[in-house]
Amino acid sequence: MARARLCRVIEPGDTVLGRRLSEVGAMGVCADLREDRPPPGVGAERWAGLRLRYRDALPERDLWAAERMGARFVCPGDTEWPAQLNDLGDGRPVGLWVRGGPSLRLLAVRSVAVVGARACTDYGAHVAADLGAGLAEHGWTVVSGGALGIDGAAHRGALAVGGATVAVLACGVDVPYPASHADLLRRITEQGLVVAELPPGLRPTRGRFLTRNRVLAALTRGTVVIEAAVRSGALSTARRAADVGRAVMGVPGSVYSTHSRGVHRLLREEAVLVGGVEEILELVGPIGGTAGGTEGVPSDDVVHGTTAGPVVPRRVLTPGAERVLEALPGPPGVEPHRVAVGACAGERETLARLLELGALGFAEQVRGRWFRSTFRNGTGSGDGKPERPGGEPPDGR
Repeated sequence: MARARLCRVIEPGDTVLGRRLSEVGAMGVCADLREDRPPPGVGAERWAGLRLRYRDALPERDLWAAERMGARFVCPGDTEWPAQLNDLGDGRPVGLWVRGGPSLRLLAVRSVAVVGARACTDYGAHVAADLGAGLAEHGWTVVSGGALGIDGAAHRGALAVGGATVAVLACGVDVPYPASHADLLRRITEQGLVVAELPPGLRPTRGRFLTRNRVLAALTRGTVVIEAAVRSGALSTARRAADVGRAVMGVPGSVYSTHSRGVHRLLREEAVLVGGVEEILELVGPIGGTAGGTEGVPSDDVVHGTTAGPVVPRRVLTPGAERVLEALPGPPGVEPHRVAVGACAGERETLARLLELGALGFAEQVRGRWFRSTFRNGTGSGDGKPERPGGEPPDGR
């Protein structure tokens, strides 16, 4: 409750109050605000403004509003919290408002940020959609900012092939920004997640777009920049990715286009040139370490590589995900509706679990048909048991 309140008080990325939060906890920061104890580094005027925000904040109202729209509040330490965000140190989010069915932590295990210019060219939009679809078809989550241009194209590419995508917003999860993307954001909540640091109802500002980029960078295993001018905000995402040890990649464009100058400069300085999904996966594919989101899993149980098998042991799956996995046949697979019947679950819940299983390497889907992954070692169940010939499920399933 204290963290939910502080989300309306502390601006995203505030490292001064973030440091205080790590020292005394959310309850301690609330006590500072209530009893007028400004921490070092906070000026009198700013402290007065923070105290006004604190008095006006009503976390019960925000949590109630989130529940009504099907959203939830996730704190550091929760099972759904992506531990790789802790790499941001004092700039770590106070908490995240999450809208959609799948687990944020599980979708982030294998995820790539695809970002770029809002006023992109047809070439840039085509590349973004193509990469978004390709990554999703390989079981990777496409993460972007829900904006016009490259962001929207990447989201749509993933959605078009039935893959998982996450939109990290610079406003509340209930605010359709830009307004023209209201339908897109609705589709993302149905087939992925919409995530924000700000509580419901808050609008974006220029500064919030820039601070949002650090979440995009830290949440994913790498950032791909497609078309960006020299002063593009997308470049800040790439630099924040480099700061926290993630892969930084760029797609080359025309040497005559101003939309490509920022990317080309990035390629000269710190990024790796990529021209397709396979080249991206070469850089982000090996699983293991903080960025993979596999904390708490014994290292001997983590399978390395993109096609060798699941990235976590089967025993860590939730009961709901386990039931859905048991209902999955081998290739060529079935539609989510048939999986839902086999798992005795609702279609929306089944799709959420399928997206999680896909992100963890247990399931795959081609043209809307889902099936158990078939791995190089000849097993597709994640538990050492081979699939039946022809991908048929065991009797009685």
